[in-house]
Amino acid sequence: MTKSKQERDGATRIGELVDELNEHCYRYYVLSQPAISDAEYDARFRELQLLEAQHPGLVRPDSPTQRVGAKPLEGFATVQHRMPMLSLDNAMNEEELAEFDQQVRRLLAKDGALPGEIEYTVEFKFDGVAISLIYQDGMLAQGATRGDGTTGEDVTANVRTIKAIPLKLRAASPPQGVLEVRGEVLFRKREFEALNEERQSRGEETFANPRNAASGSLRQLDPQETAKRPLWFFSYGVGVVESATKGISGLGRRPLDQAMRAVESLGFSISPGYRVVKGAAQLVEAYREAEAQRDSLPFEVDGIVIKVNDVDLQERLGFRQRSPRWAIAAKFKPVEAVTSLEDILIQVGRTGALTPVAVLKPVRVGGVMVSRATLHNQDEIERKGLLIGDTVVVRRQGDVIPAVVAAITASRSGRERRFVFPSKCPECSTPVQREEGEAVARCPNGHCPAKLHNRLVHFAARDAMDIEGLGDKMVGLLLEHSLVKDLPDLYSLKVEALQELPRMGELSSRNLVESIQGSKERPLDRFVFALGIRHVGSKTGQVLARHCQTVERFLQLSEEELLLIPEIGPETARSVAEFLGESYSQSLVQSLLAHGVAPAPVIVDASRDGALAGQSFVLTGTLSGMSRKEAEEMILDRGGKVSSSVSKKTSYVVAGESPGSKLDAAKKLGVPVLSEDEFSALLR
Repeated sequence: MTKSKQERDGATRIGELVDELNEHCYRYYVLSQPAISDAEYDARFRELQLLEAQHPGLVRPDSPTQRVGAKPLEGFATVQHRMPMLSLDNAMNEEELAEFDQQVRRLLAKDGALPGEIEYTVEFKFDGVAISLIYQDGMLAQGATRGDGTTGEDVTANVRTIKAIPLKLRAASPPQGVLEVRGEVLFRKREFEALNEERQSRGEETFANPRNAASGSLRQLDPQETAKRPLWFFSYGVGVVESATKGISGLGRRPLDQAMRAVESLGFSISPGYRVVKGAAQLVEAYREAEAQRDSLPFEVDGIVIKVNDVDLQERLGFRQRSPRWAIAAKFKPVEAVTSLEDILIQVGRTGALTPVAVLKPVRVGGVMVSRATLHNQDEIERKGLLIGDTVVVRRQGDVIPAVVAAITASRSGRERRFVFPSKCPECSTPVQREEGEAVARCPNGHCPAKLHNRLVHFAARDAMDIEGLGDKMVGLLLEHSLVKDLPDLYSLKVEALQELPRMGELSSRNLVESIQGSKERPLDRFVFALGIRHVGSKTGQVLARHCQTVERFLQLSEEELLLIPEIGPETARSVAEFLGESYSQSLVQSLLAHGVAPAPVIVDASRDGALAGQSFVLTGTLSGMSRKEAEEMILDRGGKVSSSVSKKTSYVVAGESPGSKLDAAKKLGVPVLSEDEFSALLR
């Protein structure tokens, strides 16, 4: 049957858009050289979605719309690796690294003529999750976890959501046959920290480290949930190759570094600073340089990986049972210390989550004194076999989050005792509940004093209702003296009553009342976030506020409508719907409104919306005409992004009074610097 002109035009335009969007994705995620703004990308993406909806038979498997097209899975199928994914032996210091070079030379001397100094490739050892990617005739066909090295899990649907992984290989001519690319899925430091902050604000369990976060993200049964996680991918090698060298320059050549450059040309990122060195002296120097760079890298690394560059020599060296003789991982010195676990306390959060906290004998770890560390949940304590009184290893994960890594069981005296996780809430004695499939136990009592305390602190937080003076200690005083029994009671507080509290004079009491009354007209997104709905962080609050625009519309949201909002996943939709479906929640909001709280409606200004789309800003120093938060909101409101660190991708650095090292970094990288007046002019 002859195709109509409309179909031919549609096919042509779909092809143009797919190729164009994939190219922009490659430039953004692999080269870090975006050519268009996010708003332009989104506009073309929406055009592609519309055309594909009109012509479903023309949807290409490498279309960027197919990255999140799969339905939720019931489970993961197993995958047998055709070539084992082996682990590596470790070198723990410079001496062991030099010994590795000597061992390679000894083995080669036994096997025949010994070459001169051995060439090695050097790359960072990422703290992520190893995966295998199978490409059939240039198209992504399968993604699988390493598993035990011989058998992994099929995570193809989730892998397809990672924008740093090409759905179609870049090549001069379409590659034929099978090509397996291996690499590491990981989180960057700042995005891992942002994810944990977001989860904490929603009352969810935080991830212990970036690797756990990457693993948990890859094993989501709903690919749409994985798509929300900012995962990255770096290739470290090639596995199975079957007739796949056609059109791929360098893949069939013997030196390993040329094969990796060929992989890079196919659309993959490889380790920054990937290079070739010769001999033990250069190996040790590369190790020192990499360790010195460790803190400045945007991602977590715990060492470098060294491989013999000549593949003929690799074959002569061969393998041990579970590791190659021609490669080794040189580990960095960990940022950790040894101390004693003196006790385990339970904290009850605003959503009722019971979180065990390790009480440690104070110890300095990486220059910071640590006396507390999260233990996440009951399963984590049992998995690590921790006992109160144990000598434990404490590590600052990501140089930020203190974590108890393990117990030193050889140091036990017999006086240690097992921690019994409470079956009742330690604050209100209500039996705790643990939903099936969840690691966190919760107190279901809506009137639990600990939950109320943390809800009040959260309500008054800077990103929520921003009530100055209403911190943790003040909330404790209000509850202790029964001046507040729920959120609306804040707006009935009188100066005279506050003056009766310890260390509260007339001025401080008046200031607190004025701050509370001044919070009544905060923007709707802050109000939504302040309500403390599970799974709703500040960013989700912004999404909901922009969708509803008024508090009245927000109260009418259904789960069905929530699922139609692109940024809202099933779990969040269910949580919001459950909150709005409770009579207590509805009466709480109505009571707040009756007390004069009037969240400012969101007005979507089409003329301003997106004016800064695609532009990234870093703020440094003190701004005189606005707060840092106000500046960030104005940037976000116009479609821009705010980053905490300066890079080549930064559009502008806004420098106020007494700017810090970020200004120096901007000058070094050639990033434009705006004064506060220039920034205000740009906003206008």
